[in-house]
Amino acid sequence: MMKKLVEAVRESAYPLMVTSGHYDPLMDLIGNARFVLIGEASHGTHEFYEQRALITKRLIQEKGFTAVAVEAAWPDAYRVNRYVRGVNDDPMPAEALSSFQQFPMWMWRNTEVLSFVGWLRQYNDVLAENATKVGFYGLDLYSLYTSITAVLSYKARQAVKEAAAGLRSGFNG
Repeated sequence: MMKKLVEAVRESAYPLMVTSGHYDPLMDLIGNARFVLIGEASHGTHEFYEQRALITKRLIQEKGFTAVAVEAAWPDAYRVNRYVRGVNDDPMPAEALSSFQQFPMWMWRNTEVLSFVGWLRQYNDVLAENATKVGFYGLDLYSLYTSITAVLSYKARQAVKEAAAGLRSGFNG
């Protein structure tokens, strides 16, 4: 059984180098998929982060992907999202990543992610005005209380907007 498994892996395995061109067979395999999940064998290894960034850039440029969803606290990642889309006051990627203060901040506040976030901002900045910009979203609740606060704050802002809209419609009717 083990021997067959090893043979199957050898037949299917494709050696990779650091260059983006080595991912051509992977891009072909992805085809027109709407979702691509990229795993890694460790959290924090330079080589995995570097290769994940190469693959993600190609997915954006060649396959038209418009969202990068990561294993990160969503309020912290949303600050990065606002930066890469050019809708906040952070002047540099390092400031946009500075909200990552809790475990596992090293997963996102490192040189590879810093470089990718800078690239993503530059990519979005040159898109046509009506084009969909690529977003950066967190899918985890590492910061449960920060997440709760963000949800409550959002709901409060929505309630104010709804109340203001109700007042405006009352004066027009």
